[in-house]
Amino acid sequence: MIPLKLQPYALLEKIRKEKPLVHHITNWVTISECASLTRSLGALPIMAHAREEVEEMAGISNALVLNIGTLTSELVDAMELAAKAANKKGIPVILDCVGAGATKMRTNACLRLLKNSNISVLKGNAGEIGSIAGVKAEVRGVESVSVAGEPKKIAKNLAAKLGCVVSITSKDDIVSDGKRTFLVRNGHEIMGEIVGTGCMAASCIACFCAVEKDYVHATAAALALFGVAGELAAEKTLLPIEYKRQLIDEAYSLDETAASNARVESC
Repeated sequence: MIPLKLQPYALLEKIRKEKPLVHHITNWVTISECASLTRSLGALPIMAHAREEVEEMAGISNALVLNIGTLTSELVDAMELAAKAANKKGIPVILDCVGAGATKMRTNACLRLLKNSNISVLKGNAGEIGSIAGVKAEVRGVESVSVAGEPKKIAKNLAAKLGCVVSITSKDDIVSDGKRTFLVRNGHEIMGEIVGTGCMAASCIACFCAVEKDYVHATAAALALFGVAGELAAEKTLLPIEYKRQLIDEAYSLDETAASNARVESC
């Protein structure tokens, strides 16, 4: 039995029924894949980056994704405006700290957003999250090379400190709100070799958080079903471009039988 308040497939059905609008301020490398994944789950994506419209767009959305993958100073300003508008409306804000720890600009941008707005879910790999937590970590580009300490403990402590959900994505994903911690054991190793899967995971989390206010449960459910789609895609192909397309198709085709393969543990 999956130790989640709501089963992953029940939340997916809710997404398909409600069709939440998910506002993205995301990176240019994976913007198309994030939009496609969001739509395949049944939600509605909107990619709006201009300072002149982000507050208005956040105000009509059901969730907001902030992804610092292709960062500029102007983009950070837009993200802060959007996050504050999202906070005012009471919708979830997912911050994907892509490359935090690789440069001071990226790390400081995340710290600024965490300080000046209420982030619902902070997502990253072990090196990125470790850098935000202030532990010794090495990030090369957007890849985690090393982190000092146990990722589960880092996620739990940082979540308690920030008052939000922290998710570390890896072979086994960790999701914690400081009190409850889950381990998600779905996915396939090729997902770590494909450009864009991490960004797509953040979009998936936003879709689930848009329909479920218990964000630790929503995040674990999102990563579990995204991992199930990844496993099914790997049964069809392991070629990078074909795999990415298949992953989106499998997310679109998820049914209750496939969702029953979700593997989530309390830890």
